[in-house]
Amino acid sequence: MLDTISFSQKQRLAYIDFSLLFKGVIYRQDVINRFEVGLSAATRDLNIYKELAPDNLHYDARERRYFQTPQFKPVFEHDARRTLTKLANDISDGFDAIGDIHFPVESPSSLNVPDIFIVARLVQAILNNKAVNVIYTSLSSGSGSRELVPHAIVDNGLRWHVRAFDRKTQSFRDFVLTRISKVTIKDSPEQQEQAQADAEWQRLIPLQLVPHPKNVEHPTAIEMDYGMENSQLLIQVRAAMAGYLLRRWNVDCTERGTLKGAEYQLWLQNRFTLNNVDNLAIAPGYGKGGNR
Repeated sequence: MLDTISFSQKQRLAYIDFSLLFKGVIYRQDVINRFEVGLSAATRDLNIYKELAPDNLHYDARERRYFQTPQFKPVFEHDARRTLTKLANDISDGFDAIGDIHFPVESPSSLNVPDIFIVARLVQAILNNKAVNVIYTSLSSGSGSRELVPHAIVDNGLRWHVRAFDRKTQSFRDFVLTRISKVTIKDSPEQQEQAQADAEWQRLIPLQLVPHPKNVEHPTAIEMDYGMENSQLLIQVRAAMAGYLLRRWNVDCTERGTLKGAEYQLWLQNRFTLNNVDNLAIAPGYGKGGNR
C-alpha cells in the first residue's frame, strides 16, 4: 500500500508513526498544524495509517485523540542515530524513515547506539511525567531492576544517557541508555523526584575558556575555532553537564594550565566556579593542583 502513496502523504504517515512511537499519542490537530492541511485530509491520513497498522492505535472519543496500543510496531524504520539527533534538536517528523534528503555531511561513527524502542519508552515517560521500572546493567552491580523518574535524554559527547531520579539511592543520577534492556512505564512521581528538584540540573555555572597558555603557539587560531571574543569564550552550562563538556573538548582544568599535549588546546581560566560540582572526576586535570 505504501508504494501507491505520494511522497507528501508518506511524510504525514511517518509523522503519525513517529508521534505514536515517541509520544504515545497523537491528535488530529497535530497533523493539521504540522502540515497545514484541512480536517478531512488529516482524518484521511489517520484512517490510512489505521489501515496499514490497525493494531498500532486506538481512538479515545472522550479525549479526542489516538493512543499507542501495547501491540504497537512502527510502520517505518526510524534510524537510531538520526532520530536521537532529531530528538536532541526538537525535530519531530520521522522523515528520515521514508528516505529524507541526505546531506553530504558526515560525523564520526558512534560505537554505541541505543535501542530506539528503549529511547521511545523513556521519552514517553518524560513527556507524560511518569516513573519507569527498568532493567539496568551497571559495571559495579550487574543487572537488576531500578525505579527511575527520567526527565532528560542527554548526549554527553561519547554516549547517550538519561538523567533521572533513582528511587533506590534517592538521588538524581545519569544512566547509560545502552545498559537499559527493558522499560515499563509506572506511576506519577512525587514532587521531590521531578526535574525541578534536581539541583545540579537546574544550576547554571559559567565556564571561561581561553587558548591554552603553554600548548598553543598561535592562540589566534583557537580564538577563531571557537568564535572567542576578547580572547575568551564564556558559556553557561548545567552543573550536571560540566564534567562531560570539559572532557569532550579536552579542557585543561588544572589550576595553572599544566597538562601537556597537543590535545589540550583550551584552559579553564575560572576553575573556582567548579566548586561543589559533583561530576568533575572526568574533567581533565581537575584533581591536580587545586581544591579537590
